[in-house]
Amino acid sequence: MGKSQESFSKKEREKKKARKKKEKLMRKEERKARAEEGEGPNEFAYVDEYGNLSDTPPDPKKKKEEIDAEDIVIGVPKKSELEAQDPVKKGTVAFFNDEKGYGFIKEKGVDQKYFVHVTGLLEDVYENDRVTFELEKGPKGLNAVKVKKLL
Repeated sequence: MGKSQESFSKKEREKKKARKKKEKLMRKEERKARAEEGEGPNEFAYVDEYGNLSDTPPDPKKKKEEIDAEDIVIGVPKKSELEAQDPVKKGTVAFFNDEKGYGFIKEKGVDQKYFVHVTGLLEDVYENDRVTFELEKGPKGLNAVKVKKLL
């Protein structure tokens, strides 16, 4: 015959499980008894006008603020300010490598530099040339495109 399938650790786990179940049942009966007597913790939580949890119910005489459903904006508001800006920016070529075909343009009035690739040029540019350009989202950030010299 084979060895018994019940090991010491298995018996201990079953005892522990039965003990926890019994304790849970005892706590449930205690709560039930306290609720019948009218004591024990308040089972309700209320939210006041500021969004905080409270154990007291709100005052029914207090006037509630009326909110018009049409005033609620769902989603991102339209960016009318950005549309009004001129997409053509001015700047100076800070660095340009003819061999590798890329460089950087520093925007006028701002300390921001933008990457420019030779494919984004409308005419040849060199370092310190004043240029106009537009911005386009690239894989690593904003890139300067439609770059041409200022006369």
